[in-house]
Amino acid sequence: MDLIVENGLVFDGLGNPPRKLNVGIQGGTVTTLSPAPIPHAPGTRVIDATGHWVTPGFIDFHTHYDAEVELAPSLSESVRHGVTSVVLGSCSLSLALGTPEDLADMFCRVEAIPYATVRALLEERKTWDSLPSYLEHLQALPLGPNVASFLGHSALRAHTMGLHRSLDSGVRPSEDELRRMESLVREGLDLGYLGLSIMTLKWDKMGGTRDIRSRPLPSTYARWSEYRRLTRLLREKGRVFQGVPNISTKVNVVLFLLESMGLWRPTLKTTVISMMDPRASRGIHRLIGVLSRVANRLLGANFRWQALPEVFDLWADGIDLVVFEEFGAGAAALHLQDAASRTGLLNDPAYRSRFRAEWTNRFLPRAFHRDFNQSRILQCPDPTLVGKSFAQVAQDQSRDAVDVFLDLVATHGDALRWYTVMANDRREELEFICRHPDILVGFSDAGAHLRNMAHYNFPLRLLRLVREAEKRGEPFMPIERAVHRLTGEIGEWFGLDAGVLAEGRRADLVVINPEGLDSSLDEIAEAPMENFGGFIRLVRRNDAAVKSVLISGREAVSLGAVSPALGRERGFGTVLRARA
Repeated sequence: MDLIVENGLVFDGLGNPPRKLNVGIQGGTVTTLSPAPIPHAPGTRVIDATGHWVTPGFIDFHTHYDAEVELAPSLSESVRHGVTSVVLGSCSLSLALGTPEDLADMFCRVEAIPYATVRALLEERKTWDSLPSYLEHLQALPLGPNVASFLGHSALRAHTMGLHRSLDSGVRPSEDELRRMESLVREGLDLGYLGLSIMTLKWDKMGGTRDIRSRPLPSTYARWSEYRRLTRLLREKGRVFQGVPNISTKVNVVLFLLESMGLWRPTLKTTVISMMDPRASRGIHRLIGVLSRVANRLLGANFRWQALPEVFDLWADGIDLVVFEEFGAGAAALHLQDAASRTGLLNDPAYRSRFRAEWTNRFLPRAFHRDFNQSRILQCPDPTLVGKSFAQVAQDQSRDAVDVFLDLVATHGDALRWYTVMANDRREELEFICRHPDILVGFSDAGAHLRNMAHYNFPLRLLRLVREAEKRGEPFMPIERAVHRLTGEIGEWFGLDAGVLAEGRRADLVVINPEGLDSSLDEIAEAPMENFGGFIRLVRRNDAAVKSVLISGREAVSLGAVSPALGRERGFGTVLRARA
């Protein structure tokens, strides 16, 4: 054997009870699972997993690593937490097709990624010009984790119609253009792309400096008849339809449910974001859980909500936070890139009146709570404000909270850093979400919203949630089921060769110290991104929880230390293609 993991409690990723086994690995494959000791050769590497859990590598099926994988293919911020397979091409966005400028304009504002860095890397390094050559390009990278990809509808539509036509509400694709889109989807599915991702949420906006800045993404301009031309191909192949509904109004999620139904046609695997317990709409997760149960059990659907097993919290620098795109006044401020122009707008009395009216309007649809009581100032040039909410500052100054917020943003800009919780802050409701049969555990958005979120370690936080419930004597899910939800369930549903620990399968696995599943999983820190010009992002570094991460039998992480070879040498991850 090249490597042996000894004396661990082994979970197979299929939901079966764990067993104490020794795992033998040779040539990147698990060759032996034995309760008896496995003989050592002189060069065999041995990992002692006594008192530890050994699980398949975790799968993160909703990331925006499309840009980061080009500059830092180790994707170590996920790997260090046990993630060994990631999926690109989410939310209609993909770098597979398009010009560097078009792709940067589509990608960077939506996902809060440094525009100049992404634009430069695409102009310098984009050598691919087709769906096959993109996968070939990914395979040539020294990948850390395994990588799979969706076809992004915004990229597909802009590539076929031209960006400006794809962003014109008065233009519909011609029959020839629709056939070209169908041809590309058919080609992509034959190549092993997982399916198609679309976007219907109009508060995800175009970036860049051209006249199309602040228009919604190309996918949002499509009619459902256009989507259906393409989902027909997904049905034929049994592939996945990933979508973002309008999470503000929440109404068009019914269209996704209807699209998934298979009473008179093949069922369509459909997954959307997200089942949450939001502060803005308490109880909505219970309602949508009933809707999906009816659709799946009675109407022939195969529908899954994406869900995170943790508090959904947000950090913001000034007003730079995607939730402000949800209403017109917020989007107007984010439209302005120049700091002086934005300050001028924020100080304009007419603008303030509009902002206040929209912020406080109880009848406008919302996903964000828009409650200044639910905020905490973390950093500010005025240290007397740190630790207070905007509402507290307003009360101290006998002023309106909206005026206080806009004054602080206008005065300090990005130097004002603050925090809020958006959803999943009630434990019992979070447990309800995590055990719901119609969810897939994911939606980390890893690689995006780099200053705003840090959900890279969501698998460990689910394991902690389950373990703590057991320790309280109030179990809601066995540990083996939690491991299944993070591994084999996802791999099976998406048609990926990943998520199972068995003889003959790829040796992607994690050695977990259950005693490390503690409050350290919540601790937030900041760290520079590799090859991103010193850009600082939010991270969580809970090294005590993960003893070792193996990808293709090679140790990628050991005792919290990322291997120097990860992302620099080939032989760890590979491109995963959907099973035919």
